[in-house]
Amino acid sequence: MKILLSPAKTLDFESTIPSYKSSEAVFTTKADRLNRVLQKKSPKKLAELMHISMKLAELNWERNQEWEKVSQLRQATYAFKGAAYVGLDAYSISTHDFDYFQNTLRMLSGQYGILRPFDLIKPYRLEMGTKLVIGRKKNLYDFWGENITKELNGELEENEIVVNLASNEYFKVIKPKLLNAEIITPIFKDYKNGQYKVLSFFAKKARGLMTRYAVDNQIENVEQLKTFNIDSYAFDEKLSSDLDWVFTR
Repeated sequence: MKILLSPAKTLDFESTIPSYKSSEAVFTTKADRLNRVLQKKSPKKLAELMHISMKLAELNWERNQEWEKVSQLRQATYAFKGAAYVGLDAYSISTHDFDYFQNTLRMLSGQYGILRPFDLIKPYRLEMGTKLVIGRKKNLYDFWGENITKELNGELEENEIVVNLASNEYFKVIKPKLLNAEIITPIFKDYKNGQYKVLSFFAKKARGLMTRYAVDNQIENVEQLKTFNIDSYAFDEKLSSDLDWVFTR
């Protein structure tokens, strides 16, 4: 089983990390190429391109300019700080589960393409949906093309399942027809105003919680994910289909 998760906009490069286990990201050369494009963008252009404040634009302009000088690399799973990563809480994962964690979780990234938990990254901000022109490529989906799907295929074992816990923005970089695996998509809904709805913050956190549930239990058979019951969620068979699994609370 491989689990796909989106990255986070907010980064943490300050907290004390619990492990120095590390690995090198597969597409570092492509990440460097993207940086060379971003380096040419002024703070004002970055603000317009990424729809962010000038304060954030200036921070990321500085990151882009210092990219080649950065020595403070950090494992992706400790660097990302957002709702899904609050649910995941990688800092408390047991060393006993590190091998499963590294083998199972894959984080999709606008800058790095695809990341394993202990892949080292530099501080960056580049969402997959950013309409960044790179040479003849009109955006990041064009830039990454089939690369990420092919990389994932190279890692998949026979009959292995992909569990899509990424957002639509990030999962769109995957080419399902070219992927040598069945894709299961868990969906998390909360009961509000008389009906079940996907509430963004809670859904993001639940994706991290399910990832952590898989790690803690070292789940190999994807059907075992249906027993996920953290934060009062429960599998709802009536609302689910064969490939879309709905969890409600």
